[in-house]
Amino acid sequence: MPPLLCYVTDRNALADPARLNEQIARAIAAGGITIVEITMTVPGAIDVIAELRAISGLLVGAGTVLDAETARRCIEAGAEFLVSPILDSATVRLARCEGKVVMAGGLSPTEVFDAWKNGSDFVKVFPCGNMGGPSYLKTLKTVLPQIEMIPTGGVNLANMTSFFEAGASAVGVGSELVSMDDLLTGNFDAIEESARRYSAVAYEVNIARRVKYDNAVS
Repeated sequence: MPPLLCYVTDRNALADPARLNEQIARAIAAGGITIVEITMTVPGAIDVIAELRAISGLLVGAGTVLDAETARRCIEAGAEFLVSPILDSATVRLARCEGKVVMAGGLSPTEVFDAWKNGSDFVKVFPCGNMGGPSYLKTLKTVLPQIEMIPTGGVNLANMTSFFEAGASAVGVGSELVSMDDLLTGNFDAIEESARRYSAVAYEVNIARRVKYDNAVS
């Protein structure tokens, strides 16, 4: 199944970050999403990464990583992947040296190509929604088909399939998955159900891709 990345943002300072993020992570994992990105905008983000590592079956990474020193601290805390909205070559080199997946950011064709050329495993296309969403990603993939791209910003249930059809290798989902109302009320059952809906769409996309591949090779 294509991975879904849940971006846990700094609004989670509404309560104890470690406890709240653990509750969110457990809820979305129960809903089928087992890849979680903790952005450096979350208070005490590195401690949160260390805490979430204890959840069985959860793959935890760090987001909004802007420099190699922060990247190293995240890796030491247990981050299995690093994500950035920009390209920092030193961070990419460190991640590759440590055997961690890295997703540097880019928006324009030049930025996307530079991130890939510098060794990024995937390129985070952000903010993709502001640039036209799936249609913009499709344009990028038309000229740069060899690059694995992950759109973030503006991905939701209504357009997620379109992003995959446009060529997304994975998608990043944040506030569209975990609503502010559910956070404020502690409605983790609703968060779990939201995760199930996103997982169901990803599952259908994965099945469709598998059928397309089987037909192509048969």
